[in-house]
Parts: sequence; C-alpha cells; structure tokens
Amino acid sequence: MKKVLLATLSVCLVVAISSFSVKQDNPDAIVGSWKNGEGTGIINIYKNGDKYQGKITWLKEPNDPKTGKPKTDINHPDEKNHARPVLGLVNMWGFKYSSSNEWTGGKIYDPKNGKTYSCKISMENNNSIKVRGYIGVSLIGRTDTWTRQ
Repeated sequence: MKKVLLATLSVCLVVAISSFSVKQDNPDAIVGSWKNGEGTGIINIYKNGDKYQGKITWLKEPNDPKTGKPKTDINHPDEKNHARPVLGLVNMWGFKYSSSNEWTGGKIYDPKNGKTYSCKISMENNNSIKVRGYIGVSLIGRTDTWTRQ
C-alpha cells in the first residue's frame, strides 16, 4: 500500500512540475527552431521588435526535383516573387504574446499553395507548439503540431 501511495505521489509531482513549466508567463518561450508536423521543414521563430516572426531555415527537399536547383516561391500570387528562394523565406510574421502561452494576430504564408492565412500559436509544452492557420474565424482552419529542434 505504501509503495502504491508513493508511486502515485511521484506521478502527481512530475505532472505538477511539467504543467508548471508550461504555465509560466514567458513571451519568448516560442523563440527557437521548430520542425513542422510533416517533418518537411524547420522554421526559426525569433523576436523582431515587439513581435515574433519565423523564417524557413531547413527543408527536407531543398531542391526542385525537376531542375535540381533550389526551390523557389513559384506558387506566390505575385509573379515578381516566383524567383525568390523558399529556403530563408520569412513565412510567419506579426505575432504578439497575448497571455497564457498564446501568440495571436499573426499571419502564416504557405509556399506550397501560395496562400496567406491568419494564424495563432499556443504552447503545448516546452517542446511543442500548436500552429493554427485559418481564414476569417479561428474555428475554420487547420492546426499543426511543431516540435522544438
């Protein structure tokens, strides 16, 4: 009986400590490198003034399979941007820390389809974030879980 009680208390302590580390009020907690849910890219999120933005710093397939040259932003609606490289592209911007480990008011650009979405980020724990892109209201959108690298 004592062993069961001790084991239960140990588990409760671990849960309390891990939830405390997520609950801390740290606006810079999202700063760092994050791999997207598909594992096809790494985005470095950093602070720019009083807002946060992200840049694509790694691609699983950095080169176009047809040409062998670095991938460019061929799906962007403005043809002037078709020659810009995807690697190094700032694809997230305008995020402000709101509270409770949530960053809102940002935009995210998807170079796969050339579309820009409203976006919010919430920290699940110190090593994973939920990135939600949406059109209009947050209820209509898609969430991707990213892991810290």
